[in-house]
Amino acid sequence: MPLSPRARFKLERLQKQLSGFFSGQKAAPRPKICPACGTLVGATATRCHQCGASLTFGLAAASKSIGKLLPETAPVTYSILTMCCAIYVATLIVTVRQTGFAMPTGGLFGVFNLGAISSRVLVAAGASLPLAYNLHEPWRFLTAVFLHASILHIGFNMWVLMDIGPAVEEMYGSARYFFIFVVTGVGGYVLSSFFGNFSIGASGALLGLIGVLLAMSVGRKSSGMQMLRSQMIRWLIYILVFGLVMRGIDNYAHVGGFITGFILGKLMASRPPASTEERKRAYAMGWAAGLAVVVSFAMVFWGIFVPR
Repeated sequence: MPLSPRARFKLERLQKQLSGFFSGQKAAPRPKICPACGTLVGATATRCHQCGASLTFGLAAASKSIGKLLPETAPVTYSILTMCCAIYVATLIVTVRQTGFAMPTGGLFGVFNLGAISSRVLVAAGASLPLAYNLHEPWRFLTAVFLHASILHIGFNMWVLMDIGPAVEEMYGSARYFFIFVVTGVGGYVLSSFFGNFSIGASGALLGLIGVLLAMSVGRKSSGMQMLRSQMIRWLIYILVFGLVMRGIDNYAHVGGFITGFILGKLMASRPPASTEERKRAYAMGWAAGLAVVVSFAMVFWGIFVPR
């Protein structure tokens, strides 16, 4: 009885698969996609014929490799969230080991002091200090962004981060978003330290994200931009009220971060990188910000384990 065309096709495919399995032959390699420009390139190519980007060692290739390990939606936002929480837990453990549950230097009791971190621990971990100290140890401008003083402090900041961060990351792309977060955080602590404050927290960078969104929405009359602008203005009002009512809020860091973010929002195109050159610049900005974070915390660890 003759086989139908469909049955014959399945039989031939099965024979090929079994032949490849028993002969040890591997399937032909598939073409690759350039991580920088998205062009389809040969399976064995090491450099893109369209934009010239390296497919193995370039910033774009490294970013794509790391991106596989992160969530598909807002990967940098979730990475910042994870980093802040991990650092907070580490500083809380050190605080409890040094001071127990004593208040107000640290511990797990009280409402505003719930999970409070010792000031001595925060200074050692890289808190922002008055300008003279920060100029001597400039990494404090950056490390302070990822430190938090209590559960209430980190809880509020991470709430704002998850509400605003994904929108900025989608709008500007992950690499430029991380650059914005880091630069606005540093801008906040430059102003804060100039006025002689001891300060920590991501709120300066968060005000920077608000400043970016407000800057790019000003003057645009579409309904979406109007809604975004109204949301950012509401956040500004909430944070202003918190800053006036609650003690210990560093309004100078808020103002510095917001101004830095507003300036970046006016200078940067409010869309993901479109061309190959824009993507290269974006990757360079993101990796420069990441390297600055790594080096800054390396200096903190150096100061802890190699006292001068």
